[in-house]
Amino acid sequence: MKILFSQRQPSNMAQYSPLQEKYGASLDFKPFFLIEPLSSREFRTQRINLPDYTAVVFSSRHTIDAYFKLCEELRIKVPETMKYFCTTELVANYLQKHIVFRKRKIFSGDGTVESIISLIGTKHQGEKFLITASDTANADTVGNLFEAAGLEYAKAVLVKSVSQDLHSIELSSYDLVVLYNPNDVKSLYENFPDFQQGGIRFVSFGKSIVKAMNEAGLSIEVQAPTPEAPSAARAIELYLQQNKK
Repeated sequence: MKILFSQRQPSNMAQYSPLQEKYGASLDFKPFFLIEPLSSREFRTQRINLPDYTAVVFSSRHTIDAYFKLCEELRIKVPETMKYFCTTELVANYLQKHIVFRKRKIFSGDGTVESIISLIGTKHQGEKFLITASDTANADTVGNLFEAAGLEYAKAVLVKSVSQDLHSIELSSYDLVVLYNPNDVKSLYENFPDFQQGGIRFVSFGKSIVKAMNEAGLSIEVQAPTPEAPSAARAIELYLQQNKK
């Protein structure tokens, strides 16, 4: 049993132990794409002047790193009065890597854009918001909600997805291939334009990847997460239990 995961190998492999111990599975980890910050030159094409904004909206650690990297490259000093609105507490806590953590100017939501709008309320309505995003994110929904709330904002792409070279991988040699992100599908077809699924069994993790795989005509053998299988590793374990030969 050979299984390929389209991501970096995690530092903690505990959740994968049952696959190796119970089923003797051989596990390989290979990111199909990487997230990279835009260069200052690439960013300038958006004609956004960072000092114009008094509040920033972050939904990922990648965009946080990219924002502060850009400010450094452009020699922009981020004012201490800057307000940070993050979609989750996990993202908000990551800001400690770049700034002195002061809760009075850092706000975290519950993972939804609506929670960010609620945090802004009337108290912060006069701010100028910069909504940070990746090149593949659909920022229209976020923008529509900000617009409906009468907030002044701009959307800025700060990071891009870069497909990795997969030609050293023989996909047909794997019993299961796990995909997590629509960019995994994009990378797959960029590397192998004439790709045919054949007997390859795919595992999907997340809602967005299911849509991308369906649009690409890829058949999905196992879908996760589910209440019984909150991780891809657990979903595969249950699948193998049910399909013992």
